[in-house]
Amino acid sequence: MTSSRLLVIDDEPGITLLCDRLLSRAGFTVITETDPAAALELIKKDRFDLLLVDIRMPEISGFDVIQKAREMQGEIAILAMTGFGTVETAIQALRRGVDGLILKPFEKAELIQAVEQALSDSQQKQDAARVQALRPLFSVTETLLSETRPDFLLELILEVISGQLRCSNVGFYQVIQKENMLSLLAGRGKLLTDGPVSEAGNSVARAAATEAPVWGGMNDARLKRDLYQLELSSLMCVPSVLVTTSSVLYVARNSGEPVFREADLEMFLILARQATIAMENARLYEELRAYVRRVEESQQALVQAEKLAAAGRLTASIAHEINNPLQSMQNCFHLATRDDIPAEMRQNYLNMTRQELERLTTTVQRMLDFYRPSAEFKAVQVLDLLEHVLNLLGQQLRERNIRVTTAWPAHLASIRAISNQIEQVFINLVLNAFDAMPQGGELWISITQKRKMIEITFQDTGPGVQPEIQANIFEPFISSKQNGTGLGLSVSYDIVTAHGGKLDLLTDHQPGACFRVLLPINQ
Repeated sequence: MTSSRLLVIDDEPGITLLCDRLLSRAGFTVITETDPAAALELIKKDRFDLLLVDIRMPEISGFDVIQKAREMQGEIAILAMTGFGTVETAIQALRRGVDGLILKPFEKAELIQAVEQALSDSQQKQDAARVQALRPLFSVTETLLSETRPDFLLELILEVISGQLRCSNVGFYQVIQKENMLSLLAGRGKLLTDGPVSEAGNSVARAAATEAPVWGGMNDARLKRDLYQLELSSLMCVPSVLVTTSSVLYVARNSGEPVFREADLEMFLILARQATIAMENARLYEELRAYVRRVEESQQALVQAEKLAAAGRLTASIAHEINNPLQSMQNCFHLATRDDIPAEMRQNYLNMTRQELERLTTTVQRMLDFYRPSAEFKAVQVLDLLEHVLNLLGQQLRERNIRVTTAWPAHLASIRAISNQIEQVFINLVLNAFDAMPQGGELWISITQKRKMIEITFQDTGPGVQPEIQANIFEPFISSKQNGTGLGLSVSYDIVTAHGGKLDLLTDHQPGACFRVLLPINQ
């Protein structure tokens, strides 16, 4: 503590000289003053660690000096001295918040011990006060950083700062760098106007321009002008500068309310920094959410585009699926209208017409379901989806002399899936096998249940996947076909992954290519 600065105030010059001599020898920096008013001016302009003041002085009492010193330097240690040591004096000194009381006359050792003890007690009080102040700050930090929605966060910041600093006037200003302008993002109560960033402007503009706090402890005409115009007792403006953003936070107390102290400024500096970081954090989260939305929209568009691309390849099968019931309906309807056929036979033909019409309606509806974007997960049977895909593609496979061999158990657990998306995966894998066998061949499809997964494999007798592209086969625009888009397997991979499953190429299965789909069982 030998570097501490002490201010000694006593109307008796002999006492101040004695204190100066004794304390200076002990290593303290000592300033003495016999005039209390002059001493208060020193406290206003300079900073001291301890005030040693006589209680009884003719012009201003020591208790009045203590009160005003506390207002100007709230953390200064106070040691009172008096030649009239009564119980009443000690009680009043304690009520004034002094850190020690020493009686005149005193010995050198008594004075030094009293000063050191007062400094020690004051430091302990400051440490305890800081810990007490930091506890709510931890909660405030957690509250601010947990909110990632900018609009809600702004209101939360105003509420937190208003509550912590006990003021009803608070504003959050953002600096628009390109225009060098201040913009009020949110505020409540009496606010300073936003506008150009300038040292000649109001307190908010000055804080932004100088990147230094502007507060009630500054004694200048422009700050007083702001206080007078809004009828305020005190205000604080604290800038906060990050790499990408700059902002100014403003708080003020109304006329008649206590002025802000230096401890309030320290608290506000911490809160302003936390608020700015929280806002930057929320901005980054918002950008991330927007990016995720764009990716999701792009992914949905890609899935839909791949569906449309598959439509052309399905044309023949779709036409076959629709044409067969139409021809049957035409024949049955023609026969049902003939008079030479018994009524019972005509009724049978009408029933067959109705059945074919229902079959046609079902086929068209299934195709519409396939092409329509959907995001609804339901419990479905893999076997039903696969049989529908094989029915759609059956005509194309038969025309190319591709024989389909299937194997699956009598009973399978259901999966939770978007049915048309899983159908799209199956269509892509069957069509890949179709393209790989232009001269015909065989396609083996098997379904097995393994623990909590359903495994579906598609193996053809084509030439297989070239070794150089096997590692990247599921990446976009990677294709072994001359006119392929390279999106079918990529989209299928994303769909299966989004369902909690896995799509991979089994390179150890010969001949041809073998793709395996794993989908989790519906729990």
